[in-house]
Amino acid sequence: MCGIAGIFHAETPKPVDPVRVERMCDALVHRGPDGAGVWTDLGVGLGHRRLSIIDIEGSPQPMPSADGRAVIAFNGEIYNFRELRRELEQEGARFRTSGDTEVILAAWQRWGVDCLDKLHGMFAFALYDLDKRQLLLARDRFGVKPLFMARLSDGSITFASELKGLLAHPLMRRRVNPEAIDAYMTWGYVPDSHSILSGVEKLPAGHFLLLEHGKPVAAPRRWYDISFADRAKGSEADLSAELVHLMREAVQSRMVADVPLGAFLSGGVDSSSVVALMSEASTDPVRTCSIGFDVAALDETSYAQQIAEKFGTDHDARTVGQDDFTAIGQLAAMFDEPFADASALPTLRVCQLAREKVTVALSGDGADEAFGGYRRQVFHHNEERVRSLLPQGLRSGLFGALGRAWPKADWAPRPLRAKATLLALAESGEAGYARGLSVTTAPERAALYSPVFTSKLSGFRGEDELIQLMQAAPARSGLDRAQYADLAFWLPGDILTKVDRTSMNVSLEAREPLLDHRLVEFAARLPEKMRVRGSTGKYLLKKCMERYLPHDILYRPKQGFVTPIASWLRGPLNGEARAIASSSVLGQSGWFDPRALSELAEEHISGRSDNSRVLWQLLMLDKSLTGLGVSE
Repeated sequence: MCGIAGIFHAETPKPVDPVRVERMCDALVHRGPDGAGVWTDLGVGLGHRRLSIIDIEGSPQPMPSADGRAVIAFNGEIYNFRELRRELEQEGARFRTSGDTEVILAAWQRWGVDCLDKLHGMFAFALYDLDKRQLLLARDRFGVKPLFMARLSDGSITFASELKGLLAHPLMRRRVNPEAIDAYMTWGYVPDSHSILSGVEKLPAGHFLLLEHGKPVAAPRRWYDISFADRAKGSEADLSAELVHLMREAVQSRMVADVPLGAFLSGGVDSSSVVALMSEASTDPVRTCSIGFDVAALDETSYAQQIAEKFGTDHDARTVGQDDFTAIGQLAAMFDEPFADASALPTLRVCQLAREKVTVALSGDGADEAFGGYRRQVFHHNEERVRSLLPQGLRSGLFGALGRAWPKADWAPRPLRAKATLLALAESGEAGYARGLSVTTAPERAALYSPVFTSKLSGFRGEDELIQLMQAAPARSGLDRAQYADLAFWLPGDILTKVDRTSMNVSLEAREPLLDHRLVEFAARLPEKMRVRGSTGKYLLKKCMERYLPHDILYRPKQGFVTPIASWLRGPLNGEARAIASSSVLGQSGWFDPRALSELAEEHISGRSDNSRVLWQLLMLDKSLTGLGVSE
């Protein structure tokens, strides 16, 4: 796992200052503390920071091909590189190293951009072909590894694994993108379709960009997309057996490393499944780690301990205290862009714990998106049945009126918190799902914005992108469309961003076996009843793991990482919550209505409402913009 950066002159090839590339890489030292390198040629420069995982001594980067005609800076892992190497050797390729980086170079020289389809893994790389004078920027299927890009005033295109790499370039401007602010306030993160800074883009997951000197810069092209258009056939027993086989292969392929390896273990279905299959494949005890809170209602470490004892793992657990809010400044600096998923804090802590013993850790991320494991997906699946029975006009009038009249009872038992469901049923399936996934609705955001900022948005609404994505999805049902949205939008923007930044901050490589594309493609073909059955999500995944895991692990309610931010914002952080309306960057920006922000804080601090999620959003936005040193 590494960090990459570079500069490309698209119009007129100009010399690239290697010191400039080196400084961009220095900003990414946490991603690769084991080595650094810079390579330049007329019109191009590539830089690399290395975290050594495979072929520790033999694969320095940027790496030239054996014939010197291509050079690559690569971030990630190719899990089938040995198979590809054998195939390429049979066709005459020769290799000097034993790692995966040189295999990508040979694959490019043999198959061109079609090599991307052959790469099984997580990656973002920059590959320059000296004969063709072309630069290929590519990102993996689901966006596990990031790649930021910007076009600068001198005509050059810069790229880096993180925004802070671009910011090390002296020509980078730091102006805020208003649409990104609204998208962030909608979702709690800046999706891949935007960047917090104007002029900065993210190469989308499953896309590549091919640049050539003297030619116009084209738009990125998609090379991979997940489809829900087909359905698998077979009995539950046959599909279950195939699923276990695919999971076993995915886990074992990600256990290849020349450094200590372990796993995150939360005690949930997904991480427990990964640990079970790792234990099956390993002759030594698997190293596992978990994080809990000193708030009993939020702590799941007893379930992790149960799995650790069952499989005899070498387990470490650590409890995070209620005063851990002191790390929020570190979080803001880590993500560059505002990021309000509060589970980033325990994720950082479990990465820090893992790094004390291992350099690579396997996680259970991806299964909820692929197999229908989120509560919102189950709700949406059942809501779609109601939508199919009633015409839009009747639904809009009946459920809309009920939803508007229903109190917002955050404090009540879950069955009584029906307001969101009623309002969602009044809308189309896509709009209803966007409502359920968002942190704030368009009317709620409008009440916070100033007239000046509203005019800057020119009618832009963050949820419209997700709605349009779902409407165009290669899918057959509402559940398909919801899962497609989670895989294509939520997963790279939130989950994978969180894991990449927190793990790389401590120089830890995180691998996601349940995001193996063959496994995800299998899940996308499953009949709906094999994904969601009644109120149970991930139905087939849970059934096939019954031979490995206890019933109470498989079928207890899903919790996930939770942090006590509501109590923090009423207690030790109440001063910061109040300051958002006045002394903060947001309070001085003119983008928000100070009175609305003040009321939001006071209602929460007094206990009249739970506004913790939106206050946390605003707090992280303020700290992020302060760290970036942005201008209007």
